Amino acid sequence: MTSLSLSDHDVKGLRADALVLGVARVDGEPVLVEGPALPKDLRSTLRSSLQALGVTGRADQVVRLPSGGKVAAPVVVLTGLGDATGTRRRQPLVTGEALRRAAGAATRSLAGTASVAMALPTDGTDDVAAVAEGALFGAYSFRRHRGRTADDLKAPVSKVTVVTEHAKDKSTKAAATRAEQLATAIHLVRDLVNTAPGDLPPAAFAQEVVAAAKGTSVKVTVLDEKALTKGGYGGIMGVGKGSSRPPRLVKIEYAPRGAKGHLAFVGKGITFDSGGLSLKPPAGMETMKSDMAGAAAVIAAVLAIARLGVKTRVTVWAPMAENMPSGAAQRPSDVLVTYGGRTVEVLNTDAEGRLVLADGLVAASQEQPDAIIDVATLTGHQVLALGTRCAAIMANDDELRDRVHEAADRAGEQMWPMPLPPELRSSLDSQVADIANMGERMGGMLVAGLFLKEFVGDVGESGEQIPWAHLDIAGPSFNDGKPWGYTPKGGTGHAVRTLVALAEEHAARS
Repeated sequence: MTSLSLSDHDVKGLRADALVLGVARVDGEPVLVEGPALPKDLRSTLRSSLQALGVTGRADQVVRLPSGGKVAAPVVVLTGLGDATGTRRRQPLVTGEALRRAAGAATRSLAGTASVAMALPTDGTDDVAAVAEGALFGAYSFRRHRGRTADDLKAPVSKVTVVTEHAKDKSTKAAATRAEQLATAIHLVRDLVNTAPGDLPPAAFAQEVVAAAKGTSVKVTVLDEKALTKGGYGGIMGVGKGSSRPPRLVKIEYAPRGAKGHLAFVGKGITFDSGGLSLKPPAGMETMKSDMAGAAAVIAAVLAIARLGVKTRVTVWAPMAENMPSGAAQRPSDVLVTYGGRTVEVLNTDAEGRLVLADGLVAASQEQPDAIIDVATLTGHQVLALGTRCAAIMANDDELRDRVHEAADRAGEQMWPMPLPPELRSSLDSQVADIANMGERMGGMLVAGLFLKEFVGDVGESGEQIPWAHLDIAGPSFNDGKPWGYTPKGGTGHAVRTLVALAEEHAARS
C-alpha cells in the first residue's frame, strides 16, 4: 500500500522524485493553478510555456518535464484539472472530484516512480482529502496472476506527500487517515474483482473475507451449503445448484460501543455468472468474474467503517454463489422457496442475482435495522440507461434515496435516482408461485428493483417497509475500457465511498 504524508514545507526544497502541479482550463485556455507557493522563476517559465508544451488542462492529461533545478524534484508533472468552475483571487476554482481525478491520473501515470509530492490547490480539509484520496486510488496495480510478465508491470508510486499549508491541522490529519482507509478498502475490492473466477469460488471468497477482517473489531460468520440448506436459503442454494463449488453466505457484524443507529448492507456475490441454463453468449461471460462486485463493496466498506471507528452499527450480508450450467442446475420454470417462505418461479436462470439478494434482504430485515442498502451488478439495463460510470439508486423511501444520492455526491461517486413505477409490478406475477424472477423487458432495471422490494421486511407490525435502497452498479463496478483519472482498467471499487459516507452521516444524525 502506498504511504501518505502531509507537508507544509517549501516545495522548492521538498525531496521527491516528481512534483505534481495542476493546470485548469479557463475559457478554453490552460492556466497554471498555484498550490503551495512555487518559485517565481518556475512559475513564470511554466505559465509562458503551457501552450508550447501542448498542455491543455483537460482532465486526464498528464505531462512531464524536467524541473531544470528550479526545485529539488528532478521532474515536474502537470496534471489536468478540467474546466474551472469560476475564479477566486484570480485563481481558477475546481471541484473536489476534479482534484481527486487529477491526482489519481498523475499517480497512475507515474507508476514506477518511488515518491511523488502533490502541490495541487488545497483551500481546506475537503480539498486535501480529495487530493489524498485520488493519489492513493490511482496508485494501484494487480499482480496476482502475473508470471513471466511480472517484471513488465511497473510498481505503483510507493510514497505520496500532499503539500498543504493545512498539514498540521487536526481535521486535515484525520482526512488523510480516512483517505488511507478508503484506499485500502477500494484496493481490496479491486483485487477481489480482478481475481480469476477459477481462483475465487464462494468458499475461497468467504475465506478472503475472514482474512481481510483480521485485526478489526468485526465478527464474521460463514454459512456453508449444509447450513444454508438447513436454514431455508432457497434462493442462494437454487442459484448455486449447477456448480460443483457450493455457495456461502457471509455475515459481518460491526457493533461498536456507543453505536448510534443500525444500517444493513446486502451485496450480490456471484463469483462467476455463466447465465446457468439460460446461457450467456461467450462475449457476455468475459467480465462475469466481476458479478461479485456488490458483495466485495459492502464487505470492504464495513471493514473501512470499523477501522475508522464510525459510531453506528453495521451488519453486512453477502450471499455468494457460482451460476453454472449442469445436470444439477436449476431449470427455467423451476420454483424456489426463498428464505422466509416466499416462492419464486425462475423464468430465466440468468436473472440469478435477485434470487440470492432476496434471501439476504429477508435475513437483513429480521434484525430490524434503520435502513437496508443493497449493492449489486444486477442488470445490463442499468448500463443502457446510465452508461458505464453512473450507478442507479432505487428506493422505497424518498428520504433514504436522497440521503444515498447526497452521500454519493460528497464521496465523488456518480449515482442517479431512478423510480420504481408501480405499474410494472404486475409483470412479475406468476401463474404458479408467489412471484416470478422476470417481468416486463422494457424498464428491466426498474422491474428488478421492484422484485427486490418484495423481500424487504416491515418495521415491526406497522405494515410499513423498512427504508431500503438498491444500488445497481453493473456499469461503474468494472472498467472494461481505458484507465481514466484514478480508475484503472478492471475492478473499480465503486460504491465503497458512498457506503462509508452514508454510515458516517447515519452516526451523526442518530
